[in-house]
Amino acid sequence: MFSKILIANRGEIACRVIKTARRMGIKTVVVYSDADASSMAVQMADEAVHIGGSPAAQSYLVQDKIVAAVKATGAEAVHPGFGFLSENASFAQRLKDEGIAFIGPNPRAIEAMGDKITSKKFAAEAGVCTVPGHMGLIADSKEAVKIADSIGYPVMIKASAGGGGKGLRIAFNATEAKEGFDGARAEAIASFGDDRIFIEKFVDQPRHIEIQVLGDKHGNIIYLNERECSIQRRNQKVFEEAPSPFLTPETRKAMGEQAVALAKAVDYDSAGTVEFIVDGQRNFYFLEMNTRLQVEHPVTELITGYDLVEQMIRVAAGEKLAIKQKDVKINGWALESRIYAEDPYRGFLPSIGRLKRMRFPAEGALDEGTVRIDTGVREGDEISMFYDPMIAKLITHGKDRATAIATHVKALERLEVKGIQDNSPFLAAVLDQKRFQSGKITTGYIKEEFPDGFHGAEASPEVEKLLIAAATYANVLVRTRLSGISGRIEPAKPQRKDWVALVGRKQTPLSITYKMGEARIEFAGEKKTYTLTTDWKPGMSMMELEFNGQTYALSIASAEEGFVLRRLGVEAHVKVCTPVQAGFHALLPEKQKPDTSKLIMSPMPGLVVSVSVSVGQDVKAGEAVCIVEAMKMQNIIRAEADGVVKSVTASAGASVAADEVLVEFA
Repeated sequence: MFSKILIANRGEIACRVIKTARRMGIKTVVVYSDADASSMAVQMADEAVHIGGSPAAQSYLVQDKIVAAVKATGAEAVHPGFGFLSENASFAQRLKDEGIAFIGPNPRAIEAMGDKITSKKFAAEAGVCTVPGHMGLIADSKEAVKIADSIGYPVMIKASAGGGGKGLRIAFNATEAKEGFDGARAEAIASFGDDRIFIEKFVDQPRHIEIQVLGDKHGNIIYLNERECSIQRRNQKVFEEAPSPFLTPETRKAMGEQAVALAKAVDYDSAGTVEFIVDGQRNFYFLEMNTRLQVEHPVTELITGYDLVEQMIRVAAGEKLAIKQKDVKINGWALESRIYAEDPYRGFLPSIGRLKRMRFPAEGALDEGTVRIDTGVREGDEISMFYDPMIAKLITHGKDRATAIATHVKALERLEVKGIQDNSPFLAAVLDQKRFQSGKITTGYIKEEFPDGFHGAEASPEVEKLLIAAATYANVLVRTRLSGISGRIEPAKPQRKDWVALVGRKQTPLSITYKMGEARIEFAGEKKTYTLTTDWKPGMSMMELEFNGQTYALSIASAEEGFVLRRLGVEAHVKVCTPVQAGFHALLPEKQKPDTSKLIMSPMPGLVVSVSVSVGQDVKAGEAVCIVEAMKMQNIIRAEADGVVKSVTASAGASVAADEVLVEFA
């Protein structure tokens, strides 16, 4: 067994590998860029080596620097994590030539399966069902459109060396095929240094289900069941679960055996994933093979009980698999969501900045399930524009799917992120949908359920009462404390019972009687009395409470005349007023929003890649104005209406802030 390994990666996966290595008694080395100098991974590892500038092309993608770090520290093996060099056959071969173990598959397997075009041909020759498409090289966007026309829309345009949703577009017509090809190729070059693109038929209403395989260097290969990864946004997974709510035992076995057959054909000798598209009749088609550890591997670990990172390390050290196919079981249900630094209210655009507050739910038991957190950031860390926007992975496990979902909801309630926007309100909204709970999901789920984007979840009458009750209790508690301070001179006056809660312009009269830790609340027009109990005190950012017999957790912050509260996807500014104050509020005019109709503003912080308009130019609605890149994704900014360009303040290569004006129309 190795005594020291180097992790050629960053963030949560570097921390994840360190945890397993530490448990196995193996010392760890991490490499880091300028942006990651004070990262959690650097703090956790036994050693850390600086390898260059913040852009990945200057650090994590430079093979010479990785190899030099291995030699300088005496590490015996390299774990590549996912992304960066994890599926680079030349890197694996370089390590082999240098006498350094690669904690991943052999170079031949990576070359055969890691390249999307080659893997499609290889799979077809091996008798694996594949989706119709064009596997040859495509010279330019004109040829791409011609090929897409011949296959028939919709088509999927994908980088041959792609992964993680980078370099991938779906086109429903020739215009989208042209733009998709150009965009996918630009992202492919930036992320992988490889501009090869292929096109295939996009299967309508598909489910994305993948099989986890594990092989050793002695010819033993098994599969560890499946993962359902159909909930995707921009072709990047948002929720993953194991097992799939759709597969039958017979389909699971057929897919698993086919995945193993494909892996055996290339002498696969590590953890890997064979991805399939599955239609409504449970017909499955080979999509690609990821010759690395997947982001969603924790759900497989939780239902099987096997540590995949440990298995990869043992295989790389030459050990035989101690697991037989008959040993692999399904224990309960696991669900994973990816917590991203992005603003779901603004089209999920990247959100960059410092984590002023970062509180995760406690790991371990939560109600009837358990919680696991995989992360690489802490409170005070900076979310950089240079890397993927994932903050953490939240994983829950329960005896069945309903328990795993319920535990996930409880865990999301207890998540606190301040300083940047995060996607947890959207995640909570999905979990709350009956369609998701029923398991009737496809890769088009988000587009179908949120066709106009996410604008926040609407509070049910029960949740609205919960928020109002919590804000009213907090209000009287704060007022009592303030009264008590002035009462050093005069006795504190008892708080009034009658209040009016304002949510927007809606007024809700209520009365409250309380003492520290509990309250009884009556809403006007109702004969029912609601009880509230909590340990919350002024200054706390999270209120855990029992309301009307149910337990909840809310984030709470002081605001003008009341509080801003958030529970899952619902956020409300609740003002708590006296009846007289509420009367004055009703007379106030509504505040008008400023007119920005003639401005094109950057929806997020990033780097301007190109500007395609000039002063005096006529621009039509929907026409591309410029491209802004953030977190390795290129975002096309389009005109929302016809107009003539009055001024252009953006320039290629410039950094821009969120809401910074790029172009102004006359």
